This record gives sequence, structure tokens and C-alpha cells, in this order.
Amino acid sequence: MSAGLVQTYRAFAHNNAWANHRLLAACAALSQSEFEAPRTGFFPSLQRTLNHIYIIDFFYIDALEGGWLGPAAWKNEVPYPSLAELKAAQAAMDNRLIAICDALTTERLDAFVRINRDTSVQTERCDRLLMHLFQHQIHHRGQAHAMLSETDVAPPQLDEFFAEGEAPLRAAEFAELGWTEETVWKSRT
Repeated sequence: MSAGLVQTYRAFAHNNAWANHRLLAACAALSQSEFEAPRTGFFPSLQRTLNHIYIIDFFYIDALEGGWLGPAAWKNEVPYPSLAELKAAQAAMDNRLIAICDALTTERLDAFVRINRDTSVQTERCDRLLMHLFQHQIHHRGQAHAMLSETDVAPPQLDEFFAEGEAPLRAAEFAELGWTEETVWKSRT
């Protein structure tokens, strides 16, 4: 594998965090009752959907870090009832994923990750597990995006990647996250 592929995973981790930031910032305009309100989706509310994203991140990121948390990750289906709590927790989790991806090497992408399933141990290649995690996030953010469109809050655009010519359009959000374009693309070797 090339170093360019490693950089792609790093960019995906940053894009993932940026999309979560955008979605949760939009949801911050909702009242607590709107956040908890029943909606159509795999999970029955924005609160439950966005907490699910966090929970599954917790499960897999722990495994990627060599932890053994396993299904204990989802013992509480709503660990963060308020959006303010969830936003801070998701940002911290996103930073953990960025750190994992910033430390990637081609060898690490090919390495196997052990995942505690309580009754068994699942073994997956790191690259495949990361792609699964990113896809999981995209899937459920899409559901949350649709739920948000049922409210008075305009859903943010989430279908962008980091096109070079659009850097000025995301500069303010990058500043909120403590990033620059160089933060995302620093490891282009």
C-alpha cells in the first residue's frame, strides 16, 4: 500500500469529525423536546440516532486502540441525553479516531484488530474495520439529516469532501475545530 492510501484514511477521519461537528451544531438549535421527539428512522429520535453513532464509535475505536470494552459500550442506549453533552463526547471520540488515523502506517492498515464480542473474538483487518466505521457513521448521519429536515432547523450539507477550491467555505468551521487545511493534509508523503 502507498502512503497516499494512509493519507486517505487520515482525511476520512477528519471529514468524519467535520460532518459530525456540522450536524451536531445544527441540532444545537433544537429544544430538548425536539431533540427527543419521535421521528422516522432506524432509531426513533435524533437523540437516539446520534447517541447510537457515539456508542458504535466507542465500541470500535476502543478495539482499534487495543482495548477490550466490547458490548459493554452499548449497555446504556442514551449515554448523553442532552445535545451539549453528546456534542462534547462525540468531539472527543472523533479526536481519538483522528489520532488513530494519524498514527497509521501501511503496515498498521494491514494489521488485524481483535474485537471483543463477549461470546467470541472477531478479527478484522484495520483498513476494513475503519471503512466499516466510516460507512456506519455516514449511514446514520444520513438518517439524522432526514430527521432534522422534519424540524424548523435546516440540515447542513454533509455530502462534501475536502475539495481544495472550497477551503475558504470551511475555514470558519475548521477554526472552531482547531484545524487548518495543513492539519488534514500534512502527511502527504
